[in-house]
Amino acid sequence: MHEADLYFSFRSPYSYLAIGRYRQIERDHALQLHLRPVYPLALRQPDFFERNHPNWLRYTLMDVVRLAQYLEIPFGPPRPDPIVQDMTTRKIAEEQPHIRRITRLGQVAARHGKGIAFAHEAGRLIWGGAEGWHEGEHLAGAAERAGLDLAEMDAEAERDAAALDREIAANQDALEAAGHWGVPTLVYKGEPFFGQDRIELALWRMQQDGLAER
Repeated sequence: MHEADLYFSFRSPYSYLAIGRYRQIERDHALQLHLRPVYPLALRQPDFFERNHPNWLRYTLMDVVRLAQYLEIPFGPPRPDPIVQDMTTRKIAEEQPHIRRITRLGQVAARHGKGIAFAHEAGRLIWGGAEGWHEGEHLAGAAERAGLDLAEMDAEAERDAAALDREIAANQDALEAAGHWGVPTLVYKGEPFFGQDRIELALWRMQQDGLAER
């Protein structure tokens, strides 16, 4: 059985556009992927959006929409945005209830070996156009489809919040130690493959190393 780590952010549309394809690769091959969620740049570097070129955000929004169309993946703006941010000034709010909860839930799912499935199902809610994705009925369904129970996950996330944040920080440190900083990035035997456009290259590398279909 081959193994690899997938570094993922619930606020990253590119992570969303990658997660279902990686999940399918895992289903089709003798491969175990370990989800390693990280907090987005908006939390790690709050001034990132203010420092970036003014065209960066506009281009990114255009690019992810056309990519979703090309890949035939349902896509819509998150309602609400996982990050509380003033999109006019790009200022990041101090209180961030949505992204902290969903990222901790992702780490809880990873603890139970179901991180990839949960990230995919939750990603479909966040980026697939569902309104109120953060509410119980939607997230409970996503958790159930991933083989988990949302109430139990929330209880663990609340009980172990500090420990989960340490694990999430360790994920980021491991990503940077592997040679990258962004998501989505798959790391196989220490080699990083950054971006939703490197999925086929990552699969090729693992197949070079003997990865077989199930």
